Amino acid sequence: MLVKSITALSQAHEGALTAPYRATLRARRFRSAHYNAPAAVPEIVGVTTADGARLRVHSYGPADAEPIVLVHGWSCCIEYWHPQINAFADRYRVIAYDQRGHGDSTLGRAPLGDRTLADDLATVLDATLRPGQKALLVGHSMGGITLQAWAARHPEQVAQRARAVVLANTTSGNIRYDTDLLPLLNKPISVGNQPLTLLGSAIRLPMIVAESILTTPLPLPGGWAAREILKERIMARGATNEQADFALNIVRSCRPLARGRHAAILADLQLGAAAANLTVPTTIIAGRYDRLLPERMSRLIADTMEAAGHRPDYQVWPTGHLGNIERIDDFNTELTAILNRTSSRSAAAG
Repeated sequence: MLVKSITALSQAHEGALTAPYRATLRARRFRSAHYNAPAAVPEIVGVTTADGARLRVHSYGPADAEPIVLVHGWSCCIEYWHPQINAFADRYRVIAYDQRGHGDSTLGRAPLGDRTLADDLATVLDATLRPGQKALLVGHSMGGITLQAWAARHPEQVAQRARAVVLANTTSGNIRYDTDLLPLLNKPISVGNQPLTLLGSAIRLPMIVAESILTTPLPLPGGWAAREILKERIMARGATNEQADFALNIVRSCRPLARGRHAAILADLQLGAAAANLTVPTTIIAGRYDRLLPERMSRLIADTMEAAGHRPDYQVWPTGHLGNIERIDDFNTELTAILNRTSSRSAAAG
């Protein structure tokens, strides 16, 4: 009986009991083919980290094609990249994985942080790229944080593994105090235009309340109201219902425990000048209307790179936080341009 109880607790911790329901959220079909699962069956790559986390890794497209590695953000999974996998898997080797605790990847034993983000990516690259092979590395939100953490922790791998890097809607840290998503959590409380003060100091929402809201491992609701909140707070005006429904299903499919634990570590994560180690061609894409990770956060990454002597291609798009979803065609066109500029075949021909 005790063994059965322990097994049940372990399964609940890893989300095994809710896995079928979460899979249905990720597999929902949409009118637009962009968001639906690729027709081609992916190669499933077995990856286990040093601390025992089992990572779900998929590779799409020709095995001998030039690789693209897609690294998703907080509360997302492989399926978040369907618009890019569908666009490129016919002629590129598109590799995507569930970050630990997300999708069908397990949490492992190591404390969550920049080390696990960096080392997990290094492990995936070792498992999916041939020796000497370089990929276009694309990171969105926490995925962009992952790429910076990897560059700081494994700087020798940057030139060995990356032909180019894309950082989309991301940051190098200070999320708790710099996000505009929920201003009451980190900005002075005001009535009208007048800030409330106590003994001359601005009153802020108690941090314990902020921590509770962001990190409590409770399931996220669905439905019309949740979709409208996501459109209003996460995306830019003009985002469609289908875009929002797709994103909401992805986020709701994340295990609440993993979502909460990652939120807790991301709030205080500080990467400093990690981006200075991105010595390959790097494109930074920020959203003008991004409230979660405002454009000024991306600008700081660009400034860090420029101070180190590396000039990134810095772009600000009229999007919210989900640039690759809100502007699918533009995002895919940008990736195509980067691939054409940095192609190993083009370089060999030149």
